[in-house]
Amino acid sequence: MSTAPESDHAALVKALDLPEKVALLTGATSFTLAPRESIGLGEVRLSDGPTGVRGLKFSGGRVVALLPNATLLASSWSEESLAEVGRLLAEEALAQGIHVVLGPTVNLHRSPLGGRLFEAYSEDPLLTGRLAAAYVRGIQELGVGATLKHLVANESETDRNAVDCVLDEATLREVYLLPFEIAIADADAWSVMAAYNSVNGVTATEHRHVNTEILKGEWGYRGLIMSDWFATRTAAAAANGGLDLVMPGPDGPWGDALVAAVRAGEVDESVIDDHVSRLLLLAARVGALGEPRDRPAGLPAPDSPVRREQLTRLAAQGMTVLRNERGVLPLDPALKVALIGRHAVETIGMGGGSAQVNPPYQVSVAEGLGAVLGDRLTVVDGVEVRTRPVPARGGFLTDPVTGEPGIRVVLRDASGTELEQRHVAGATTMVGMDDDFAGTVATAVLSGIVTRAGAVELGVLGVGRWTVRAGEDERSFELRTSGKSFGEEVLTPPISTQVYDVSDGILFEATVELPAGTQVFGGAGQFGLIGHEASRETVDVIDDAVRAAASADVAVVVVGLTEEQETEAADKQTLHLPGAQNALVEAVAGAARHTVVVVNAATPVIMPWRERVDAVLWAGLPGQEAGHAVAAALLGTVEPAGRLVTTFPKDDGKSPAWSVTPADGVLAYEEGPFLGYRGHFAGRAPEPAFWLGHGLGYGRWEYADARLISGDSPAVTVTVTNTGDRASREVVQVYLQPDDLDQPVRLAGWAAVTVAAGESARVTVATDRRVWRRWDTEAGAWGGLGGGGDLLVARGLGDIRAVLPLG
Repeated sequence: MSTAPESDHAALVKALDLPEKVALLTGATSFTLAPRESIGLGEVRLSDGPTGVRGLKFSGGRVVALLPNATLLASSWSEESLAEVGRLLAEEALAQGIHVVLGPTVNLHRSPLGGRLFEAYSEDPLLTGRLAAAYVRGIQELGVGATLKHLVANESETDRNAVDCVLDEATLREVYLLPFEIAIADADAWSVMAAYNSVNGVTATEHRHVNTEILKGEWGYRGLIMSDWFATRTAAAAANGGLDLVMPGPDGPWGDALVAAVRAGEVDESVIDDHVSRLLLLAARVGALGEPRDRPAGLPAPDSPVRREQLTRLAAQGMTVLRNERGVLPLDPALKVALIGRHAVETIGMGGGSAQVNPPYQVSVAEGLGAVLGDRLTVVDGVEVRTRPVPARGGFLTDPVTGEPGIRVVLRDASGTELEQRHVAGATTMVGMDDDFAGTVATAVLSGIVTRAGAVELGVLGVGRWTVRAGEDERSFELRTSGKSFGEEVLTPPISTQVYDVSDGILFEATVELPAGTQVFGGAGQFGLIGHEASRETVDVIDDAVRAAASADVAVVVVGLTEEQETEAADKQTLHLPGAQNALVEAVAGAARHTVVVVNAATPVIMPWRERVDAVLWAGLPGQEAGHAVAAALLGTVEPAGRLVTTFPKDDGKSPAWSVTPADGVLAYEEGPFLGYRGHFAGRAPEPAFWLGHGLGYGRWEYADARLISGDSPAVTVTVTNTGDRASREVVQVYLQPDDLDQPVRLAGWAAVTVAAGESARVTVATDRRVWRRWDTEAGAWGGLGGGGDLLVARGLGDIRAVLPLG
């Protein structure tokens, strides 16, 4: 890292003329910033990073580690674990020469319908901010920059590029800005990303009140504010509004237009100088200014034993035991187990959109349990869980040239000249976003050898005119975007499939003519081949599951969501499980001696069967070691000591904030600060199925002698005793319930302790000073909450163990 003083940066800025300065304020490519040799500025490389450091390629890039998703990591309620995650991601970044990771996401779980909640930590601003700060400290201590995103009130995906999120100043500051404030104050995050949406009528990239007055003014933020990709609309308004960097490049709304705005007096040149100074500070911090940083050697590979252990442990420890009747969990490894469900054989390890990476492998629950139980495990596929077919995987297609699992891609320009030919280990490729070859792609040919015989579903994804051949069958058609969502070409490209009866070894080949000049997402698009066995009738699948469950000692049913629901660019329509998964669980529970349900989802789902099964384990999206982590949690090798980070409502519509659909372009945050558990506790929504903070682990706990320690930020001390028969980790939670009914209950602090069976520990929980204040809109300043109210000592708000009056 450069240690050059910031006064030197001012001299470097003065050495540049206006066009040179402005040229530095737009990305050079999709994920790089332009170097300037004359001032010793090297290239700065950025990468998406919520669940893995993808690198400079949006798809088809290098193999990298796939981490558990944010809600699963956050469910540990462990700042130490999140700091470890930050260091892990920093090592992954350093191995690739990446300087800045675009994470963490510190938006909140406002409505459980939010499609991108899997990237965000929780519904609580204190929990989110403290965990994010730990992540930031971990990643930046190794010289890699973190990026807090998305500033601000960016809690849903519907019309995200145009929606105006409307909320009062107190709610903005007390709830939605608080995680950013904590991560900046406690960890000095080096960059922040401005969102697509507007806030109270002003688009985020131009929001002077948030960007300049609050962050750079009140908070004294010295870092850089960049735009989300393609979010910037204007030159002068965005530059004056506090935005420092437009992404991606090389094109954008600044450049010549911003130079002209300065020369016309619309933007003072000192504003440009400030933007460039912040960019140089970021470059210095990450080792791209002055002497280049050496890339460290000996970093663990994504599939190394070190990574396998870390990723298994981090995933398993965050898994949450929601129900455990008759002590069914942990499972006795001597039992005969029937493992049932599509998610058991095709376990979902990551969500959709820009969080996706190219991992070395993904372990299914069937593989993970099978490695431990051997022939004591029977595996039965489940009902269909998707409406949208997925790209071919698992060796369904092989490259016709190399024979490796995957497909062959040939890219040609308009004259037919081959620009590139590549093997793609998956079955999708990106064109136009991060190309690094001469010429413009006009046609792509994708091909693979089908390795199955019988009824199969084959198809393509991507915008353009297609000609598809499967054996002797040929058809032509055009695929277009719906126009309903920004970036469909990249994030949710259109699909067409057909069922074929094939013999083993036929060639499946598809040629697409790309539309010229019609793609809106920077001219980019994602293209791929679909391939999987044709779906069976639901009744036949359930019959097989019932027979297997009846003959086993215990049935483990794995259900969940997929990247259709947990994705960037689209929100959910319901919290009910897709397909006939509920019917599958009901049928198995009626036939099995004992039934355990594993929920492979990052966010709340409705569980109408929860009282009729013995145990429920919420497993999140567990990353590349998913199956090993689920096996460790079920068998107790690693205690699933997670606590929920968001409230699970009993049914659709039964939460304080529900709708994610704007009305006339406006999404009103009418619940104010009473989101999630706060609104449920205040009676503004029915009692939930599971409260924030709920989680049973594998211990049993008694609380005694809870006492208040007075002070500006009071603390609580309490004795906890593990009355169970194995060591366990407890998370002691303290909530503040003010006397003022206009102020919601809120998490004030927590502390974790691991206690041996039969032992006790004295635990002290400090409360955070930032929850003891309120924003006085009339005065335009922070004020105190007053001295009245109670501190609630709890194992989640559904299990309060002590009430300590204040004052």
